[in-house]
Amino acid sequence: MSGLEPFGARLRRAMDERGPLCVGIDPHASLLAEWGLNDDVAGLERFSRTVVEAVADRVAVLKPQSAFFERFGSRGVAVLEKSVAEARAAGALVVMDAKRGDIGSTMAAYAESFLHKDAPLFSDALTVSPYLGYGSLSPAVALARENGAGLFVLALTSNPEGGEVQHAVRSDGRNVGATMLAHLAAENTGEQPLGSFGAVVGATLGDLSTYDLDINGPLLAPGIGAQGATPADLPGVFGAAVRNVVPNVSRGVLRHGPDAVALRDAAERFTEEIRHAVTPS
Repeated sequence: MSGLEPFGARLRRAMDERGPLCVGIDPHASLLAEWGLNDDVAGLERFSRTVVEAVADRVAVLKPQSAFFERFGSRGVAVLEKSVAEARAAGALVVMDAKRGDIGSTMAAYAESFLHKDAPLFSDALTVSPYLGYGSLSPAVALARENGAGLFVLALTSNPEGGEVQHAVRSDGRNVGATMLAHLAAENTGEQPLGSFGAVVGATLGDLSTYDLDINGPLLAPGIGAQGATPADLPGVFGAAVRNVVPNVSRGVLRHGPDAVALRDAAERFTEEIRHAVTPS
């Protein structure tokens, strides 16, 4: 065992103490240009270091998108390793947004890359795709449990294309997205104060009252800010499960860089708006 508390317990505490905001680290080329940085490893490193130094000591979660680092090869992955380590050292939980999904030994290898306590890219949680069947995630589930880490499983995503899979109705009358939520609820049974196996559910999806979002686990909610959703929308989308929502904001914070103070101020504004929206009056 890793000696770490389960991810769900650590996340609940971080959300209560720091607020529920997740800030994405998405160093795509256009954003590097907006910051006046070159689209190269030096620009990537400057961008990532600035974000981590600005907000990792005050937000609950940072979520680097691995693809934007991987595109620079081994040197980009080295920047990602350093960013993960420095973010965790500053007290933020790191959700690696890699959306891995495969079967058997390949899925196990992906899990070892991000969820083994001795891995250079060890993260507090990993985003995964269940669309080779939820059971294909078993190696990641097992390794996450062993190392005090968590998973965020794609369930009801905000991209329009997702519906053709996630809204498909099974022979038992339940659609695929609802099936993924049910699997996660089963993983989290009996966990206190919060299970470690969460779902990705878009904040832009509107009323989701026909779904049982009470999975006793966190709900990672992209879509706040540039994609059009606002903190005030969260209760209407997530209903009684809103207390377990981890809203993700990327461009809404990152566009304020490279000024570290402006980044920090933007993160704090979103944190307070979200805290106000999800706290019962």
